[in-house]
Amino acid sequence: MDQDMMVSARVRLLSANRRVVRGAEGLWIYRLLTQVEPETYGSKLAYVLVEASASPLLRELPERRSALLDEAVEVTKALGTSNPYRAKMLRRAMAARQRERDGRS
Repeated sequence: MDQDMMVSARVRLLSANRRVVRGAEGLWIYRLLTQVEPETYGSKLAYVLVEASASPLLRELPERRSALLDEAVEVTKALGTSNPYRAKMLRRAMAARQRERDGRS
């Protein structure tokens, strides 16, 4: 893991002054930080992935939306069962993934 990238991600996270950093920047930050602290950042990554999948920019890219939702489910499943956000985020990610699949049927 590149330590400079980790420091950069932490600095961006702290400088954002928001509870959750959204969009492409949030995806970048939380994907990096989840690799080293999954229990701390995994639920935020799942949240941002689900949110990103609903972006109007991806309306014509169902494969990309599905990939984001699959990633959200996998990240959330990897959280420990004692993680306070695991159940909520897993329900949210799986529901969004099911809606996506139902919409393509």
